[in-house]
Formats: sequence, C-alpha cells, structure tokens
Amino acid sequence: MFLDVLLDATLDTLKVVPILYLVYLLVCYVGHNSNNKYVNIMNKTKHFGPLIGSCLGVIPQCGFSIVMSDLYSKRAITIGTLIAVMLATSDEALPLMISNSSFIVPLLIMIGIKLVVAIFFGYMFDVLYRLIKGKQELTENGFIKEHDHDCELTTCTHKHHVHKDHDHCVDNIFLDALLHTLQITAFLFVATLIIGLVVEYLGIENLANIFTSNKYVQPFLAGLVGLIPSCASSVFLVELYMAGGITFGAMMAGLCAGSGVGIVVLFSKNRKHMLTNLLILVSLYLIGSMVGVVCNLFV
Repeated sequence: MFLDVLLDATLDTLKVVPILYLVYLLVCYVGHNSNNKYVNIMNKTKHFGPLIGSCLGVIPQCGFSIVMSDLYSKRAITIGTLIAVMLATSDEALPLMISNSSFIVPLLIMIGIKLVVAIFFGYMFDVLYRLIKGKQELTENGFIKEHDHDCELTTCTHKHHVHKDHDHCVDNIFLDALLHTLQITAFLFVATLIIGLVVEYLGIENLANIFTSNKYVQPFLAGLVGLIPSCASSVFLVELYMAGGITFGAMMAGLCAGSGVGIVVLFSKNRKHMLTNLLILVSLYLIGSMVGVVCNLFV
C-alpha cells in the first residue's frame, strides 16, 4: 500500500512541476526587471487581479493556486485575487469530465459558474479589505509599488534609489525560478504523500458513505471533502458525481471549496497571519457550500 501511495504522490507532484516552474519563471522575470515597463503594466492592471486570477485558476491542476498562495504571503497580490484563484481552481475535474463526452455540458456549466463566483467574490473581498484597512494600506501592502523592488520569491527587499544591484538575490532568473520550484515541490510531495496515506487508510468506500440522500445536505459534506488539500478530493467528487452518487450542486460545493495543495502552501508561507488563513479557509467552505445549495435549486 505504501509503495502505491508513494508512486501516486510522485506522479501527482511531477505533473504540477512544469506549470510551477513556468509561473515562477515569469514572476522572477518581472521581479528582476522591476524598473521597466512590466511593473507599469502590473500597476495599471492591478484592479483586474480577481478577473485575471479567475481565468488562471480554471487551468487544470492546482499549480496557480500554489504559486498565488506563495505570492499572497509576500503581499504581491491582493486577498481578492487569491480568493478568485482558489474558487476557480478545479484541479483534476476538467480532465476527468472532458474524457467522458456525456459530461461536456455539465463541464461547461461548471466552468461558467466557477468563473462568475470567483470574479464576484474576488472583487467583494478586495472591496471589503479597502473598507476595513483603507485604500492607502491596500496600495502599500497589497500591490507591488513602482519604485519598490521586492524579489518576491526571495527574502531580499530594497529600494532602487538605495542600490540597484541584486546583492542578495539570485541574478539568474532560471536558477531563481528553479530554486523556488524545488522548494515548493518538496513540500508538495510530502503533503501529497501524507494525505494519500490517510485516504488509503480510510478507504474510498467509507468516504463515499458519509453522503446522504438529502441533496441539500450533500453540499455541506462535499465542501468538507473539497477542503482536503489533494487532487484526490477533486477526483473523488467528480467520479462520485459521474456515477450518480452525489448531485451536481454537491460536486460544485467541493470543487469551489477545494484549491488543491494551495491552501497548505498558504498556511506554510503565511504563518504570521494564521487568522487570515483561517478566514480564507472558512470563506472557501461557506462560499462553496452556498454555491452547491443554489445549484441544487436550479440545476
């Protein structure tokens, strides 16, 4: 059993590595060229964060939720952008449903609903943050400022007018991206392995038995399953839905609440703000459950 789980954890981790590296490479490129047009572009498009995050989250796998959790811990993106990415993330749901032609329509409905939900709540969280913390603090802590250089994925932060070289940063963006990819990959592998062992020990059948025939209760239970930080939760929910074991709304609740291993990275990287992490976790569950109940009413 251990060897099977070890193999699955290895394969699941390796599937995420390419997208992790490419995203980190892009972030490192922008970070190492912070005195150029890219920062100006980021400043001009910062208000589109939740919209962009929602579109990125739809991409299969949980790579973007992982990277965005890391960036949020450094306040390179807003809380609304992070919420949008996590709500839009479906992990393995898209490949599974695409493989079965009879579920293409539910798949398109699912993507449409998740995009609308992610964009709406992403902007709502940013607005609430502005009301609570004030617009000035959001500008200073929520976005990359034009004259600040934060290597973002490293610990060095300095002003251009103080010194413009990269004394404490990795000058080679390819190496910089590789180092951070390896760091997250190691963490991801350990988390996936532990979760895989727990799921294997409990058994899929026992997990399936927790769902009742009440379609209005199922979303709340599915939301809890979705919070399990592993691609196994999305696979389990989609397979159960396609087999007729749960409703479409229950599947939606779990997929909206779940963000793959992104939530684990958030708790690991954003350790100084545990209350915020818990708020995000609870919000994902409540939003996912609410979406599931509404879907059961109309879909």
